[in-house]
Amino acid sequence: MNIARFLAASARSFPDRPAISVGSEPYANYARFFDRVTRLAAGFRALPRMKPGDRIGLAMKNCPQYFEAMYAAWHAGLCAVPINAKLHPREFAYILENSGARVCLATADLAEALTPLVDEIQTLDRVICVENRDYEALFSGGPLDLQTVEREDPAWLFYTSGTTGKPKGATLTHRALSAMVFRYYADIDYLTEADCMLHGAPLSHGGGLYAIPHIAKASHQIIPASQGFDPGEVIELTSIYDNLTFFTAPTMLTRLVTHPRIGSARLDAIRTIFYGGAPMYVEDLKRALETIGPRLLQAYGQGEMPNTITYLPKRMHLHDGNPKYEERLASVGIPRTGVEVRIVDPGGHDVPTGEIGEVAARSDVCMTGYWNNPSASAQALRDGWLFTGDLGTMSEDGFLTLKDRSKDLIISGGSNIYPREVEEVLLLHPRVLEVSIIGRKHEDWGEEVVAYVVSRDGAKIDKSELDQVCLDHIARFKRPKEYIFIEALPKNNYGKVLKTELRSRQD
Repeated sequence: MNIARFLAASARSFPDRPAISVGSEPYANYARFFDRVTRLAAGFRALPRMKPGDRIGLAMKNCPQYFEAMYAAWHAGLCAVPINAKLHPREFAYILENSGARVCLATADLAEALTPLVDEIQTLDRVICVENRDYEALFSGGPLDLQTVEREDPAWLFYTSGTTGKPKGATLTHRALSAMVFRYYADIDYLTEADCMLHGAPLSHGGGLYAIPHIAKASHQIIPASQGFDPGEVIELTSIYDNLTFFTAPTMLTRLVTHPRIGSARLDAIRTIFYGGAPMYVEDLKRALETIGPRLLQAYGQGEMPNTITYLPKRMHLHDGNPKYEERLASVGIPRTGVEVRIVDPGGHDVPTGEIGEVAARSDVCMTGYWNNPSASAQALRDGWLFTGDLGTMSEDGFLTLKDRSKDLIISGGSNIYPREVEEVLLLHPRVLEVSIIGRKHEDWGEEVVAYVVSRDGAKIDKSELDQVCLDHIARFKRPKEYIFIEALPKNNYGKVLKTELRSRQD
């Protein structure tokens, strides 16, 4: 089943309902949304060398064209490759080349930097700015009929960096995304055309996938005029729209709760606020519940099994006298419908209840593997189970509590930062001998990046030089906020750097 079929059904039954708005300004109703998707799909398929199953890169900030391009790719029997708009051009280049993307659509702020990649990447034919006439020219032909795809055909190729090596493309099929949609209705909310989804979080991540169950029920998709998350703007939008649902990282939720104008928010206009993607401290959660009320839902998932491993539903955020209430608030909830979750030892065997082990999950929402990376796929997928790399415990009543994130992962402002990637870049500096990256708690962003650096022969290195190396190779948000120069990195008997000791120095 082609996942784009959901949009066709919504447009047929609710053609006049609002589909997409930017702030308070309407962009398209469902009739216009569907018409543009069908004609853009035709434009895609008319491009030279484009054939069924080819990939289309989406390098865009949140904008209406993102939805058009995403659904047009599926409608045309193509695969969407969402790319974080905050990445460095070299990171864009890797993803576009690895995925074999034939075309990359970009917002104006990115198009100029990405266009030279056409001459560098053999498979990449065009970079198209979605804010000029080249994009609109794709709509000039007639509509394309919905293309037939197999259930296991790739639909969403999400690049998720690991703690080692280059980013890996988690391959989600039409079947997996359909299964994700049905689990939304089973566990979270049953939606109607009266609902609204506010997209302050990047559409290139889980927020973009949350749109699918909403669009399947003709819900109204709202993109903030800022194209991102601004607490004051969210508060203003509650005075315009009803039945709002939106996703926040914990830091975003805290910023909303502590905003000086939160008292003016029309809270009864908010239906559901998802939070996830990073640890949520219990005290912060209690404050959010006191301020916003019973509208919070926690979701735990990964790019490999998006939005769909465990959840803590809204009703379980309420204090019902259960003696395990705070323990449950500190958890990531119970397995989603049709999802199996185990806690296993290094050999893949179940550990006793309450003991720490690796979280393994199995469901129809799981990826089929990493794009063109059989060794990484074999490591992550074993006997039908996804081994997440997260450590946790399972209580007797089925609540999962995470004890640590994927090895040494840093989450800052809701974005994943992988230490190995930053370390390898800093080692490009000729006077850097060794380096270790850790995360340090930050009041506003959750964590910030700190680099412990050992120089060659004690040579002096100016911090501005290290900053420049980072800015030349990786996104600005991954750059260390502090460099600490030391004589040697602490190591165990096997020569492994003891990051736990480095973290203890920050306490």
